[in-house]
Amino acid sequence: MWLFFTIFTTAAWSFAELFYKKGARPEERYAHLKTGICVGFVMGAHALFTLLTQDVNYDPMNILHYFPVSFLYGLAMVLSYFGMRFVEESISDPIENTCGSICTLLCVIFLHEHVSTIAAISILCTLVGIIGLGILDNTGETDRKKKLGKKLAIIAFCMPISYAILDAIAELLDIIQLDLESTSLTNVTADNLELVANTSYELTWFIAAILMLAFLIIKKEKFGSVSYQKDKIFAACCETAGQMTYVFAMSGNGAIAAPIISSYCVFSVLLSRIFLKEKLTKRQYLFVFITIVGILILGLTEA
Repeated sequence: MWLFFTIFTTAAWSFAELFYKKGARPEERYAHLKTGICVGFVMGAHALFTLLTQDVNYDPMNILHYFPVSFLYGLAMVLSYFGMRFVEESISDPIENTCGSICTLLCVIFLHEHVSTIAAISILCTLVGIIGLGILDNTGETDRKKKLGKKLAIIAFCMPISYAILDAIAELLDIIQLDLESTSLTNVTADNLELVANTSYELTWFIAAILMLAFLIIKKEKFGSVSYQKDKIFAACCETAGQMTYVFAMSGNGAIAAPIISSYCVFSVLLSRIFLKEKLTKRQYLFVFITIVGILILGLTEA
């Protein structure tokens, strides 16, 4: 079943990325926080539903036990939401999804897993792709500094890179936490481990959403109507649906599921081209292609 959950997660997050981008308006100063609020409240609602309908035997202390994983995932996502306001989805998503490659590298370093020559080549491809996109992002006709200014252009491009690194670390910790022998979660069994982990993650997001909403209220920033923020809300629903199945995918075979799920960037690029009408230069598409090839090769190699 872990393969089914992996595929579903990939599809759900592909559409989530599309609507995240649609809702990431450059002129909306706190768009990234408003997106985070939508995600937090949708996840909080699902966590409540889980606690009311499932025999989870949930210990609230697990919010703290799982907090390092939740925090890293959440921080990575908020940084991604910020970057989406200024960086094309066709560029940011492939970069962000190199997290699978980075996670594999971290597994080698910290879990002493073996990486084949082909896997090493795939990781090198993703690195070449990122460096190439980084160079093109600040040169010639694709110079983002001309549009945003030097400081904001650098910060914006660093967001998907930061996401990839933070998410990879979170994935590594998740592999450990979703192992019954090594997890620090309490009152867990083989049957409820994934639900406990996911509920902890969603409750953390809900708490964060309340804090972000309080910040907006203090700043006297209006959230906007439901119709105005519908893209953010729909993205949050897709995100939560994918998260529901993600923990099952990772617990089934995390080392394989992580790079496969990372390949959802292929579909995100296609959706961005079709629905968002994003157009890149030929050289940008070349490095996007190299990055995606690296991600896919890793997924196939690990499978």
